[in-house]
Amino acid sequence: MTRVGFAYVLSKHVQRAAQTCPSLVGKSVSPHVLRHTCAMILFQATGDLRKVSLWLGHANMQTTEVYLRADPSEKLEAIESVIPPSLRRGQFSVPDRLIEILRGQS
Repeated sequence: MTRVGFAYVLSKHVQRAAQTCPSLVGKSVSPHVLRHTCAMILFQATGDLRKVSLWLGHANMQTTEVYLRADPSEKLEAIESVIPPSLRRGQFSVPDRLIEILRGQS
């Protein structure tokens, strides 16, 4: 099967899947996206960039290092490590008094 043939079959399956999964509508799903997604999942599961590099067939580890820069969980961990403790994530709830004030002004 050629790359174009695989892309065609994938496109047909994505269209069919979009009928039951509306979030797929308008998304770009290509063989490259599948390859990248599998590599990211493998990296998140193992944490070993060498395994990802071997799985992808990269001749140079520098080519695989792009997955380090793209890993969103590592970015979130880095951001959360520098956020002051008073600004940590949480639930925001509007005080009832504020709602009363805002309703009174309209």
